[in-house]
Amino acid sequence: MKTLIVHAHPEPRSLNGSLKDLAVTTLRGAGHEVRVSDLYAMNWKAVVDAADYGPHASSPLKVAADSGRAFDAGELTADVRAEQEKLLWADTVILQFPLWWYTMPAILKGWVDRVFTYHFAYGVGEHSDTRYGERFGEGTLAGRRALLSVTVGGPEAHYASRGINGPVEDLLFPIHHGVLFYPGMEVLPPFVVHSADRITADDYPDLAKAWEQRLLTLESTEPIPFRRQNHGDYEIPSLQLKEGLEAEGRTGFGLHLRG
Repeated sequence: MKTLIVHAHPEPRSLNGSLKDLAVTTLRGAGHEVRVSDLYAMNWKAVVDAADYGPHASSPLKVAADSGRAFDAGELTADVRAEQEKLLWADTVILQFPLWWYTMPAILKGWVDRVFTYHFAYGVGEHSDTRYGERFGEGTLAGRRALLSVTVGGPEAHYASRGINGPVEDLLFPIHHGVLFYPGMEVLPPFVVHSADRITADDYPDLAKAWEQRLLTLESTEPIPFRRQNHGDYEIPSLQLKEGLEAEGRTGFGLHLRG
């Protein structure tokens, strides 16, 4: 198995840094190939601008169209091309990050914004009366698995169904469904560390053991059963879930899960 770890934390000695390092040693120890994109160490440029697209940048800038032309011509910036190549190389993608203000750190969002370009991660496939492009279960990154490893400051009770922050599955839905499943990846249930700032040296061995177990079962873990766009559950082109498919008592994001 070939795994790409995209790591987003400014402190190498942080809990996130330790989990990233443990993932590298665990997977390599099991005979897997691992590459790491440590975004802070790379001084990753987080903002999209005309410089990303060189001669293909229009005025005014049109991010989708311009990024697609630059991608088609093989003339995206070298840093973006390198990350796209890593994604195509990988069988599994792990995003390692702290949950900041209910989402990923800005540098990781900037990695998505710049790397997931038009004609690479979206805007691919047939658009017709029966298909609305290859996305949500299909696309460039189909056949790959993705896992979020996330540290959270609050206790687990705060992120439960009745917790004040809402279920952690709902908070992560935009990343799971809209960033990873959209271009075709199968998304595994997340590895979430609650009360991360309160983890002590005595707590860490149990946490490390749980993380190692998740890593060694990446290939056998069942993915989140998101509904695929072009497999009959949605009306096209409205992309409304067909009547009668919702599970009893399920609402909101839960409507988009099979079974």
